[in-house]
Amino acid sequence: MKHYTDNFAHDNLPSIDLQPDYLCDLPQFQHPEMLNCVERLLDNHIKKGNGDAVCIRTFEESWTYNNLFEKANQIAHVFIDDLGLVSGNRVLLRSANNPMMVACWFAVLKAGGIVVSTMPLLRSKELTTIIDCAEISIAISDSDLADEMNQVESKFLKITSFFRNGDLDKLTQSKPKNFENYHSKADSVCLIGFTSGTTGLPKMTAHYHKDILNICEAFPVYSLQPTKDDIFIGSPPLGFTFGLGGLVLFPMYFGASTFLIEKPSPDLLLKAIQEYKVTICFTAPTAWRVLTTKLNEFNVSSLRKCVSAGETLPLQVWHDWYDATGLKIIDGIGSTEILHIFISSNEENMIPGATGLPILGYEAKIIDENGNELPINESGKLAIKGITGCKYLNREEKQKEYVQNGWNITGDIFKKDDNGYYWFVARGDDMIISSGYNIAAIEVESVLLTHEDILECAVVGLPDEERGMLVCAHIVLKDNNKASVEFKKTIQQWFKQVAAPYKYPRVINFIESLPKTETGKIQRFKLKKH
Repeated sequence: MKHYTDNFAHDNLPSIDLQPDYLCDLPQFQHPEMLNCVERLLDNHIKKGNGDAVCIRTFEESWTYNNLFEKANQIAHVFIDDLGLVSGNRVLLRSANNPMMVACWFAVLKAGGIVVSTMPLLRSKELTTIIDCAEISIAISDSDLADEMNQVESKFLKITSFFRNGDLDKLTQSKPKNFENYHSKADSVCLIGFTSGTTGLPKMTAHYHKDILNICEAFPVYSLQPTKDDIFIGSPPLGFTFGLGGLVLFPMYFGASTFLIEKPSPDLLLKAIQEYKVTICFTAPTAWRVLTTKLNEFNVSSLRKCVSAGETLPLQVWHDWYDATGLKIIDGIGSTEILHIFISSNEENMIPGATGLPILGYEAKIIDENGNELPINESGKLAIKGITGCKYLNREEKQKEYVQNGWNITGDIFKKDDNGYYWFVARGDDMIISSGYNIAAIEVESVLLTHEDILECAVVGLPDEERGMLVCAHIVLKDNNKASVEFKKTIQQWFKQVAAPYKYPRVINFIESLPKTETGKIQRFKLKKH
């Protein structure tokens, strides 16, 4: 039954028969028919008398739960009174990680809108595509990012409002600090995440109010055991569901606090951890590697949990961090389609190098091309089923690819061992077939990263008439002065001595830096063009 005035999201959801099966039998994953997730994440802290507790910290300011509650309420009034929002409207948010971005996120849901958060580095062309795909009429932007926003040309966008010395700040000042939240349904869409496809139109993934609360009862309970005294920090943007969960949803669900950095360099992350006694850190594998090299400059003894996602965590990075700190990095795999992490570990059941076990609320299996479950230790496609699942808007053909027989097919190649642990093998498109050998790019990278002179690397397959494909390694050296033809040969010979010779990189390119997304994920498709 339709519930919003603007039914775009509802009308473009895949039909029930195309959606995955859901596993919501446990009581913590069951919800009343009417549910606005903001009430559990924010409003309840005020009702329980915890409004004076710190909610968001930055290097410049500190917001309590009450500060955030009142600001979100005022912005919600602006949405209704001044920007003309009606329930179901999509609202684009464009900002780095800061308190106002969080306040706007909650305000959209309070007013009955649907959030579409975006990465700060997106350009006007990419923003226009998102706005056109989701038929977005309202955009909220940090004035620091106004240049690209002002270049957007879309017939759907009716109004853009700016904060940080912008019109939104002025409109907000006179608004009441109380607001009656829109009475959403548990299965009303509240969030649309765009996947970072490299070709064609991006895909819109829809998530419900109940999905937001469900993931808060899954990964953090399984792996982090947060308390109200925890301080979360991390590098992923809030426009990325990994960042949204780790830096907003999880800390606020448990009444903890989050430390936000607009441009989170390794030095700033470590500075914040040292000065503010941060306890839980979320970042990408590439960042963990750099952080390890700087530990002698900072005190990180307050940390108790370290989380890595975005792409698989190389074993060498895990060992280097553990040897330096005694902390076990929690690896995990999630996706925009499934909202957050669904396979991971905790300190008690962790096996270094393994991604882990299906977390509370999820099941997994390994299948072949025909959907048949594969034997133990045989590589195949990863299939997931659980409390959340893929709901592409207006993309029936893509929905049929991702959801098969009730299971979400992630596009990753994994294998399961005798103890039920899942081990990453490759992205489906990162398997290199050379002279009949199946070579996973991550295997080659994991070996290369153990070399004392290599800082970072990314491996791709290059087409070759004789071998089908060649293993090509793009390498960032710790000392770029060592880059030479002779040193390439030295690395190749070393590789053959420490790993299967057929896997060695026949092509090596020394580069100054790897191309990455804002979330720290290596953009291998760019390297394949070299």
